[in-house]
Amino acid sequence: MRRVDNRRRIVITRRAAHLAILGTGAILLLLGTAFAVTSVRAAGQASGPAGAPLGLAATGLYSDFATRTIDARNLHYSPQYPLWSDGAAKQRWIRLPEETAIDATDPDAWAFPVGTRVWKEFSFNGHRVETRMMEATEDGDWRFASYVWNADESDAVLAPVQGLRDVVVIQPGIRHNIPSVLDCRVCHEGDRVEVLGVSALQLSPDRDPNAPHAEPPTPDMVDLRSLIRRGLLRAYPPEWGERLPRVEAKNATIRAALGYLHANCGNCHGPSNPLASLGMILRHSVAPGAVGEPALATTLDRTGEFTIPGATRESSFRLRPGDPTHSTILVRMSSRNPLHQMPPLGTKLADADAIALIRRWILDDLPRE
Repeated sequence: MRRVDNRRRIVITRRAAHLAILGTGAILLLLGTAFAVTSVRAAGQASGPAGAPLGLAATGLYSDFATRTIDARNLHYSPQYPLWSDGAAKQRWIRLPEETAIDATDPDAWAFPVGTRVWKEFSFNGHRVETRMMEATEDGDWRFASYVWNADESDAVLAPVQGLRDVVVIQPGIRHNIPSVLDCRVCHEGDRVEVLGVSALQLSPDRDPNAPHAEPPTPDMVDLRSLIRRGLLRAYPPEWGERLPRVEAKNATIRAALGYLHANCGNCHGPSNPLASLGMILRHSVAPGAVGEPALATTLDRTGEFTIPGATRESSFRLRPGDPTHSTILVRMSSRNPLHQMPPLGTKLADADAIALIRRWILDDLPRE
């Protein structure tokens, strides 16, 4: 099938390959499981996010791109409850401008200084696929950009604003999508833009050994203690100097389940996020004086807007102790029907480990009347 795209003045042939214009004026050829970036002279406007460098090498992540040497000013970190991303291996870095610090006045939603940059690298099957970047801009907004690695990982170039589909095989029949800028904003924006993995709970050295897909920290990584020690966090609760934030729970299953929901669901289902009006809060608070667990108070034996296929609205509970079949949180985690799945973006595979954890929690540890 051939069609002429008059806007870009190129001819696109749709066979096994997919073509997408990049902001560099290159065409990204996605063929089979590999990438090939071919430099061409493109017509029309650049399609990448405004103001974003056209190549990853120019973003400041590396001091030497050729040797993949990370700039020493970039702080390596690993959240204790990582987001599920279809099994991708991930690396993360954050850079704060000199003589600035993160503001923890709101212990549950840190504020980052203008000029902060954050990178997250995704690899599948041992190969880099994309590196995402966030940057806090002077107008109070954030810039979101994704960079696509080519087949031999010699370069990574800016992806278009609308993202890219089916760029690499995750497993037979399933391919990874690079998100659009809009997708990034949907996940990161509430009352303020958040860096989801950089928070008191996520960087607490009191790490949960049972967190699904936990990435063991390495000696070079920063955590809450080292941020405080280096003067990179201000206005934080003094209690954190003696008692590190954690999910308090009576056993390991409950702690891991609540932590997983906090990280994978609480960024949307939080008290200051767009879905707060639904009355389901899955975010754990680390603010001094916080009592109770919203993820229990707003879900147990409560019905919501979603009806489980084959069930009635009255029998579709957010969480039903002892009854995984009628617990919509578990049902939606287990589905990859685009109309049903949760999270709605960013994954094509259900998280089997998390499903087993939440199922065990529902069967054995949810309080019953």
